[in-house]
Amino acid sequence: MKTQHKERNFNDPVCGMEVSRMSAIDELVYQGKTNYFCAGTCRQAFEKEPEKYLRHHRQHGIK
Repeated sequence: MKTQHKERNFNDPVCGMEVSRMSAIDELVYQGKTNYFCAGTCRQAFEKEPEKYLRHHRQHGIK
């Protein structure tokens, strides 16, 4: 019998799209936390202004 493994999903901190480690196009560790991105353009936007996106997520309770 095959065991199902439910993969954890994450929200792209820039656009909010739900991605998993396997479906993410890119990732970046910032302040010890790995952030997963749906596209390279989202990662680039995050790299330019990470606090802008993290502040938005904190204000809206997004993890």
